[in-house]
Amino acid sequence: MIIQRVVLNSRPGKNGVPVAENFRLEQSTIADTLQAGQVRVKTLYLSVDPYMRCRMNEDTGSDYLQPWQLSEVADGGGIGVVEESKHDNLAKGDFVTSFTWPWQTAAILDGDLLQKLVPQLVDGRLSYFLGAAGITGLTALLGIREKGHVAAGANQTMVVSGAAGACGSLAGQIGRLEGCSRVVGIAGTDEKCSILVQEMGFDAAINYKKGDVAKQLRELCPGGVDVYFDNVGGDISDTVISQMNQNSHIILCGQISQYNKDVPYPPPLPPDIEKIQKERNITRERFLVLNYMDKQEASVLQLCQWIQEGKLKVRETVVEGLANIGAAFQSMMNGGNIGKQIVSVSK
Repeated sequence: MIIQRVVLNSRPGKNGVPVAENFRLEQSTIADTLQAGQVRVKTLYLSVDPYMRCRMNEDTGSDYLQPWQLSEVADGGGIGVVEESKHDNLAKGDFVTSFTWPWQTAAILDGDLLQKLVPQLVDGRLSYFLGAAGITGLTALLGIREKGHVAAGANQTMVVSGAAGACGSLAGQIGRLEGCSRVVGIAGTDEKCSILVQEMGFDAAINYKKGDVAKQLRELCPGGVDVYFDNVGGDISDTVISQMNQNSHIILCGQISQYNKDVPYPPPLPPDIEKIQKERNITRERFLVLNYMDKQEASVLQLCQWIQEGKLKVRETVVEGLANIGAAFQSMMNGGNIGKQIVSVSK
């Protein structure tokens, strides 16, 4: 069977900026027959995420991320429909997902490594299982619950950087649902800031490309910052940390500003900021959602309930066609989208 697939064409280098040309669309084939336990799937949606930048390096800097190999098919979160099955628990027509879905139009996969989806949980919007009802939503929810120490009625202020991104836009809303009394986002355009406030219920949002961020934070968080959901690192995070309260908490989700630099993860703080962190007893621990998969099922059900009730607003940027996944990745890394970046492969 003839398929199309996307392979890693070149590496941007540890300190380089990824471009669409780092990926290559090519024709390939998959077997016509299945072995016991296998399924043939048609790919419907693929997820494009910031962590994938690390997989473009020969050394990902992480013990849980494997590097993509040159001229080999890339992979990540994906959703598809079963077209043929030799697996006891999967039948033709089932919708399935995997965190290691190959970037190709169709594939033969081990059925044991697939999770069956229930479309009704997201009112049929399957792509949500890659975002708000998938690993992105789980990262936001479990990050807040495990590292944020949010308590209803405690009058806590949360700040979210990268707030218009896939995880940040959910984290601010979840922080409110979990009990924060004030939520402030940081994003890169006036449009994003407007959406955060008017659509997603943030109390305020700061365009970090305009004005004095530290001054705006002091005005918008007069009682200081109790919880910081950190998606970006760098100067923005240093500014937020300097205004955090005693015994406050950093949820170390991502450091996208540092992904094109050859630095360890998590990147060390500047000496003056590290001093503030220690003096104020601010927690800053590495968070990996995969360590909390025992809580996955209950957490996904909670996310789906919030979505169905309209309490969790979802934004997606959908790009059509496998051929455009490299451009989608470049756009996402440049902060050009709002919410989750999804590539629609087949209809």
